[in-house]
Amino acid sequence: MNRVDPLRHLSVFSPSKFGSRRVDVVGAGATGSRVVPSLAKLGIQNIHCWDFDVVEEHNVANQIFGIGDIGKLKVEALAEVVKRDTGAEIQVHAEKVDGSQSLGEVVFLLTDTMESRKQIWTRALKFKLRTQLVVETRMGADNGRVYALNPNKPGHIREWERTLYDDAEAEISACGASVSVGPTAEVISGIAVWQLIRWFAIEQGEEDDLDNEIIFSLRPMATITRKF
Repeated sequence: MNRVDPLRHLSVFSPSKFGSRRVDVVGAGATGSRVVPSLAKLGIQNIHCWDFDVVEEHNVANQIFGIGDIGKLKVEALAEVVKRDTGAEIQVHAEKVDGSQSLGEVVFLLTDTMESRKQIWTRALKFKLRTQLVVETRMGADNGRVYALNPNKPGHIREWERTLYDDAEAEISACGASVSVGPTAEVISGIAVWQLIRWFAIEQGEEDDLDNEIIFSLRPMATITRKF
């Protein structure tokens, strides 16, 4: 089967230089389901996706899945999408990440709850030398935040942990679940993947530093960034 030709973006990101670095995407919801195909289209080969949930009818409106995916495990449906659209095969893990699992050099932390993120952070990421970049996102109806940090740097750890909050503070939709809007998820997932691109450019000596916190609004359009 043909694979994606990276020729048009080689000047921005070279998959051959990125090599076999492992990228873990924890959570295949509104953001994660978009991040994984984007990574595959960049030419990244060693992608691991984690999610224990199945595709439900309400997921079709805000996630990458279609009506034909309803009832499938999200990771399996996502693997089919990636294989069909890019020719690549991803590693899927139909299980809940609780921090006991071994994760790779780059981790996208995109689970449904802040509590699960805190647990994974504490048990599997904080001061774990293998992981060099953690990308974590948060989404409201028309706004979002993207964090990118090295979990081994005390300054990064301190500043990111200051941003954590309880799940009770999350924006709630009319059905009682957290708000999740497809177009907003598109913006967040794009920024999240760009953080990996920029991080790798820094690793290659092509850029100086990374924005560790990106806050944006879509009504009106505005962006604020800061470094840790």
